[in-house]
Amino acid sequence: MMLILVTYDVSVITSDGRRRLRNIAKTCLDYGIRVQNSVFECEVDPAQFVVLKSTLLDIYNSEEDSLRFYMLGKHGKQKVDHFGAKPVDDPLRDPLII
Repeated sequence: MMLILVTYDVSVITSDGRRRLRNIAKTCLDYGIRVQNSVFECEVDPAQFVVLKSTLLDIYNSEEDSLRFYMLGKHGKQKVDHFGAKPVDDPLRDPLII
């Protein structure tokens, strides 16, 4: 598994743009967790990353939107320091006790 950071900026001037924004966020939620409004941390294997990237590239509009992928690698979680408000609950990192 490797940590991928997905960031995007989608034009929401039109209803089509708002639809793209929702679809991109829903797709990212299938693979990871939201850490900021348009930023997701996704722990995926290489095959999952190919599908995620392809799906997102099919959704976004290259003339109006931007989409970025940061590959942080196998030990990416160890490279992340969080400070400030809104800490992210990470079920992969933090055990859930019921």
